Amino acid sequence: MMTGSRVDAIDALLPQTQCGQCDYAGCRPYAEAIAAGKAPINRCPPGGDEVIAELAALLNVAVMPLSPAHGAAAAPATAVIDESACIGCALCLPACPVDAIVGARKLMHTVIAAECTGCGLCLPPCPVDCISLVPTGAARDPAAQRASSGRLRQRYLAHRQRLAARSAGHRGGKNTAPATDAMARKRAALDRAMARARARLGKTAG
Repeated sequence: MMTGSRVDAIDALLPQTQCGQCDYAGCRPYAEAIAAGKAPINRCPPGGDEVIAELAALLNVAVMPLSPAHGAAAAPATAVIDESACIGCALCLPACPVDAIVGARKLMHTVIAAECTGCGLCLPPCPVDCISLVPTGAARDPAAQRASSGRLRQRYLAHRQRLAARSAGHRGGKNTAPATDAMARKRAALDRAMARARARLGKTAG
């Protein structure tokens, strides 16, 4: 099997959650590492034992248990935003690898549940902890996961392309402030939003 085809075949078996639990930046980088012999096949908690077995069959290697250091297989979950607490900081938008969060700066955000992979990458950037992962109530279904993986892969690629284009625009724009200035403005805006949020909470408590 050609190297590119080998990576494609491995990537096709991965669930495309892009969660990074495998210690790689997404499913494709993990597939590349497996194909190169740099990573074992048991680092994908969203795929669980089913994906490990499929990878073992594809690569003609022994099945191994899921690595406990990289997480446990869990029931499907989706991110949910407490819209009453959302301050519209927009920090969760670029964090979502499949663009499943809809919103804009200073406006309330919401999650497109049908597109959310439950990766949890939107939780750490949220300064007010208004995002949580909630079990969907559905059982683990490798067939359903496989059916949606192609769509999720395309959303992930589109997300990466948008981020790259935005970054290139910032670097090449004649009237664009340096990245440090942009980050300073972003932090200042977030601080103001946090102050307003604290003020609202104080009035409510009073």
